[in-house]
Amino acid sequence: MTKVLIATEKPFSGKAVSEIRGLLTEAGYEVVLLEKYGSQDALLKAVEEVDAMIIRSDVVDKDVINASRNLKIVVRAGAGYDNVDLEAAKAKGVVVMNTPGQNANAVAELAFGMMVYLNRNKFNPTTGTELRGKTLGIHAYGYVGRIVGMIGKGFGMKVYAFDPYIDKVIIENDGVVSLSSAEDLYRTCQYVSLHIPANKETRESINYDLMNLMPQGATLVNTARKEVIDEASLLKIFNMRSDFRYLSDIAPDCAAEIEQHFEGRFFFTPKKMGAQTAEANLNAGVAAARQIVNFLDRGDETFRVN
Repeated sequence: MTKVLIATEKPFSGKAVSEIRGLLTEAGYEVVLLEKYGSQDALLKAVEEVDAMIIRSDVVDKDVINASRNLKIVVRAGAGYDNVDLEAAKAKGVVVMNTPGQNANAVAELAFGMMVYLNRNKFNPTTGTELRGKTLGIHAYGYVGRIVGMIGKGFGMKVYAFDPYIDKVIIENDGVVSLSSAEDLYRTCQYVSLHIPANKETRESINYDLMNLMPQGATLVNTARKEVIDEASLLKIFNMRSDFRYLSDIAPDCAAEIEQHFEGRFFFTPKKMGAQTAEANLNAGVAAARQIVNFLDRGDETFRVN
């Protein structure tokens, strides 16, 4: 019988597990559940005899890939997939997929939750500021970026976007101003929301030169990956500009220094929280299960990333 491993150090909700299990069982598959496993050894053991695997932020490196005897597909329940060794998977003939769009609304709402929280001085009794009338830049207009734009307009913000891979007609049909370069975006917008992936081209690409283009009252919002930020530049801009603020869905490596010197100008979630809603949890997990069934039964490789 085909075996599917659900390997989640940070587990899905009970409802999500139930629906995932139901979908896979209906397809005639056996489900193996590994939650809060603590050590990589447990994952290496669990993957030995399975044909497919669903993960969240769990690391599937070369050792995990090579420990498997029958593995054919790994699906990351979420958009990012930098936690999977794509080359090792490809070398062993293992297909890797993500589930783009399933967590998008949750991530977009978190971006605005962090903005409001910091603008209201973390809800202390002092006078804060509003988002209405401010300029919002979206760096990468994918699933999340598009929802960020929609919410930003609802707040009464003037919304801009830069994405060289998306036709400007698509962006402007949403009532968002399309800009031709990242420099134009940062130069124009008081708030910039990052939605770029972490890859060879983007790692540490958000540097001092870009951040320093932002107008007075600059706030950089990162619900993407911490690796896209050049942290030396981040510390430099904090020191050079007293108006600069940074919001991030996971603390940067230099968090201790920021916390020591720049009180009131930052907020970091205690762990990555973008997809941590009941709805996103369910949507991404069920989508992952459905993609496994479609691939194993019909050879459907939609959303393959390697």
